Amino acid sequence: MEKIIERNLLYDFYGELLNEHQKQIYEDSAYGDLSLSELADTYEISRQGVHDLLKRCDKQLMWYEEKLHLISRFKELKSLTAELRSMVSSERFDKEEILARTDRILELL
Repeated sequence: MEKIIERNLLYDFYGELLNEHQKQIYEDSAYGDLSLSELADTYEISRQGVHDLLKRCDKQLMWYEEKLHLISRFKELKSLTAELRSMVSSERFDKEEILARTDRILELL
């Protein structure tokens, strides 16, 4: 399940960098849950061709994340925001902790 979520995050952040053909097949695979055979029939290419294309797309999307780190920054921002929300809602106002987390958020932005 975690792999599916990670794959979807990669596509959400970097999918627009794929060409149209890659995007269509990737979306049908990930969101339409089509099998390799169904994709091959739909796009009139071999199952191996579909498999290779999906592997190349995954590799390309992971390469973008390795270079740009948008997903890791997003996850860190989400975590820091949750921590700040927790501090405020519990009325535990440690000014130094809040300032440190706020500074880190600003760095990431």
